[in-house]
Amino acid sequence: MDNHLIHQAIESVSTKLFDKKQQIEFAFACILANGHLLIEDKPGLGKTTLANSISQVLGLDFSRIQFTSDMLPSDILGVSIFQPNTADFKFFQGPIFTQLLLADELNRGTPRTQSALLEAMAEKQISVDGHTFNLKHPFFVIATQNPTDEAGTFPLPDSQLDRFTVSISLGYPSAEAEKKLYTDDFAKNFNKPLANIIDLKLLIKIQSEVEKIHANKECIEYLQSLILQTRNHSLLVEGLSPRAGLAMYRFSQALAYIADRDFVIPEDIQKAFMPITSHRMRSRSTQQNVHNILEKILHETRIP
Repeated sequence: MDNHLIHQAIESVSTKLFDKKQQIEFAFACILANGHLLIEDKPGLGKTTLANSISQVLGLDFSRIQFTSDMLPSDILGVSIFQPNTADFKFFQGPIFTQLLLADELNRGTPRTQSALLEAMAEKQISVDGHTFNLKHPFFVIATQNPTDEAGTFPLPDSQLDRFTVSISLGYPSAEAEKKLYTDDFAKNFNKPLANIIDLKLLIKIQSEVEKIHANKECIEYLQSLILQTRNHSLLVEGLSPRAGLAMYRFSQALAYIADRDFVIPEDIQKAFMPITSHRMRSRSTQQNVHNILEKILHETRIP
């Protein structure tokens, strides 16, 4: 296994986003696991920069959609327009026909518009006017979500949230890291595109290698124990779905690959647990938030 190019790509993106090494690593692990990424944060913290930088180092086609309350599904998927010269309809592709799609402020779109992504994220295809169109490969969605208490937002339904493999929050940089943003060197280099480090053929090969990362019986039992704890917990509305369990397994494999191992260890599953679960779970209690409940589950579940 030779993962030095992945580390080189992570380091390259880190030149645009200071003090966010773990979040960048999670974003790369997500795409290596062939998943989708949700970033829950306030505006102006580098979400677009992260998505654009990843597309550059991986050499992926990149599209950005700014979600608003007046958007329609056709603004995302595309539209069929009648052609008088042929007396037929011609389909014009929307911005979803790309390899890396940034769905910016997804929860500002109406539920009808949000649902345009459901089939694409699950099956890598879309259906329009009775026709099915395959999307490019790989197809990776990075979506940003504003805090749900902000005006003009629509909560993402559980079916949408469950399609995101991982959720992260960038948060504010440290004081020392933020000072670097105000230097002449940073301003001079910020708009320069990053060099392509991993081409499409190699990325697909790495994704195939990640799928072959081995997890032994004890690790599988540990992962299953964590999933069952969420399903049996009295303070959680619903437990993790099988899709979420598979996402945790794939994400753990990707974390093992980045750590230069061809096998999963319990620490990979531990590291994957919070990013996989935090956006999927809801608490019944007004006294305990979801994060605290999940941290307790992680702490109390026996490690093999």
